[in-house]
Amino acid sequence: MDTINLIVSRNIKRIRQEKDLSLEELSKLSGVSKSMLAQIERGNGNPSLSTLWKVANGMMVPFNSLVSQPRAPYEVVRLSDIDPIIEESTKLKNYVVFPGDENQRFSVYYIEVQPGYGWDSDTHMRGTIEFVTVFYGKLQLKIGEDIFYLGCGESIRFKADSRHSYYNASNETLIFHNILFNP
Repeated sequence: MDTINLIVSRNIKRIRQEKDLSLEELSKLSGVSKSMLAQIERGNGNPSLSTLWKVANGMMVPFNSLVSQPRAPYEVVRLSDIDPIIEESTKLKNYVVFPGDENQRFSVYYIEVQPGYGWDSDTHMRGTIEFVTVFYGKLQLKIGEDIFYLGCGESIRFKADSRHSYYNASNETLIFHNILFNP
């Protein structure tokens, strides 16, 4: 199984070339430096979630298309087989369980967040909807000016084309699923 960085590098380069974009053009569209994009395409970078979202939005493709790999007609996924996207020295682990692509309009993420950690999510493409279900801990989710607290077994659906943020509001590891539906 390829590492997530290798999958991302291949996909960004392939999509950029399909859209006939130079690295400089993609840099202007995404706000990510040309040198960072080149590093990512070579498989040498370890891009943050924010950087990947900027690249996806700049190319006007679903985030999933950057992290997907070829699929069989069925697929059993084990977290132990997935290289998570890690931020802040493992305070956030994002496992791309079922990545989507240009033909599949949704993706599934398994996310672990350490106590006291949170992050702001960039706005997604217009019409994107997120479905979040908490399995352990307590999630504080801010959507625009509204704040929601979700505990074990609670879910929320919301339009993700506006600013939103996630925060672990408990003293234990927060675990939740995030299903992202792209228009």
